[in-house]
Amino acid sequence: MLSSAEWELLEPDLEWEELRAGALLHQAGAEVRHVYFPVSATVSLVSSLEDGASSEVAVVGNEGMVGVCAFMGDTSALCDAVVQRPGHAGRMGVQALLHHTRRSPELLQHLLAYTQALFTHMAQSSACNRHHALDQQLCRWLLQHLDRQDNSDMQATQERIASLLGVRREGVTSGALKLQKAGLIEYHRGHISILDRDGLEARSCECYGVVRRAYDKLSCGHGTPSLPTRIVKRTLQSA
Repeated sequence: MLSSAEWELLEPDLEWEELRAGALLHQAGAEVRHVYFPVSATVSLVSSLEDGASSEVAVVGNEGMVGVCAFMGDTSALCDAVVQRPGHAGRMGVQALLHHTRRSPELLQHLLAYTQALFTHMAQSSACNRHHALDQQLCRWLLQHLDRQDNSDMQATQERIASLLGVRREGVTSGALKLQKAGLIEYHRGHISILDRDGLEARSCECYGVVRRAYDKLSCGHGTPSLPTRIVKRTLQSA
């Protein structure tokens, strides 16, 4: 994990932001001017087509950073970055990030390790969307978002979930009803409560486990952890 001392060096260049649901942080192809370290927010990375179709290729929470292209030689966003769950994040300018990666081999190594996990996430999502049943995809999606929040409730309409999975709304409605009848979730007007996490894992495909293990490696070695609590509090007080 990134050391506390390293976070202390990053702190002067971090701005505290409250992110609202639906906010577009980056648009595919546009220049990335800031990167974000989510604290309580979650951000969907979404690939969109000219006909309006779209699908979520990954989700970023307090394990990572939004805008990895910024330190990889091209500051053009690879996909849209849309806030799914509102909350707080630390924001840093791209030039400041590049300065810190040149200054600190430790930080650069952590960002590269996180990027590898993120690419695993993207690749597995692509395979899952192509080969697995919608019920399995829905379980995977719920679990991946659940992993990035501190409670078992989430806000997401069936239309929004269908858009992120790249499927028809009717399919999400049917899948949600099956999970509710099985006692795994409770769904009502865009509010989802997870009742049985183990049950969701049992019904999900192997893709959830593959991605989870990739991120779990970050906590055992390299990775970009959430902002330390004391830094969050100091930044919030000065905002």
